Amino acid sequence: MSTQTPSRPEVRQQTDLVIGLSAVIVAVTGDDPKVLVVRHCGGREALPSGPLERGHRTLETGLRNWVERQTLQKLGYVEQLYTFGDRDRSETDGANATRALSVAYLALVREARPAGDADAAWQSWYRYFPWEDWRDGRPPVLDALEPVLRDWAAADVRATRGERLSLAFGFGERGVWDEERALERYELLYEAGLVGEALREQNAGRPAPLAGSVEMAVDHRRMLALAIARLRGKIKYRPVVFELMPPSFTLLQLQRTVEALGGVRLHKQNFRRLVEQQRLVEETGEATGETGGRPARLVRFRREVLLERPAPGVRLPVAGGRR
Repeated sequence: MSTQTPSRPEVRQQTDLVIGLSAVIVAVTGDDPKVLVVRHCGGREALPSGPLERGHRTLETGLRNWVERQTLQKLGYVEQLYTFGDRDRSETDGANATRALSVAYLALVREARPAGDADAAWQSWYRYFPWEDWRDGRPPVLDALEPVLRDWAAADVRATRGERLSLAFGFGERGVWDEERALERYELLYEAGLVGEALREQNAGRPAPLAGSVEMAVDHRRMLALAIARLRGKIKYRPVVFELMPPSFTLLQLQRTVEALGGVRLHKQNFRRLVEQQRLVEETGEATGETGGRPARLVRFRREVLLERPAPGVRLPVAGGRR
């Protein structure tokens, strides 16, 4: 008589591991930073994603395969962002839950018309993060958010919430907005229950008190927040912004692209002086009249700069202070 204990389904389930691949695909059109999304997961907007399959030679190969299958978008520049493995990252819980790891990637492309086996579309990333766009001054949504966040922080007996709010949102007389803290701001809003994903996780059954903010499937908005923070930091020391530019462009187009990504307005003359001093671009000898005024000279990225300096990038000489 066998003494072997039968396998329990719930035990097997705990050992199941799904590795997902998700892509934050960014493009800039005019002065609008956009992310490519698809409609999955019960109609919610999501990042192009799919599981790692046996036939995928590498993680990146699998990612490119899923993106092209869902959107027909071919990826150029790709870098790995982070591996997400929280137990609560899946929208399915209870007996049907599986342990999932999701490897998120950042991809930069020039916008193309998406198509494929999913409902794909380009959306402004400020659709999901309206509080991140300071180009026209302090976003109005912060006027509604600040008192709610302050009340939430005041309920913390350890007073750490207030310190985190000051660092992330720059609240207070001496507060300074740091555009690179996009992920920290989203995490705070999540903890305070002010985004739909948090209420969905808590089964609250009520809408989040944050107008003008669109939630995403599973933890894809968290991935997007990380991508925004990473890109805002990286453009200051690596010339990745040129992955988003056409072969030739004007200095104004370059400035508008950097402003769109950073969510801030830049001092025009300081920006141009910085670009020229770092020799990031070179003239093509041509000009364009599409600016509406006198013809503007066209420039292109000078790739030799990659060999000349270890950290060439476009810093942000901000026009005016931000509070």
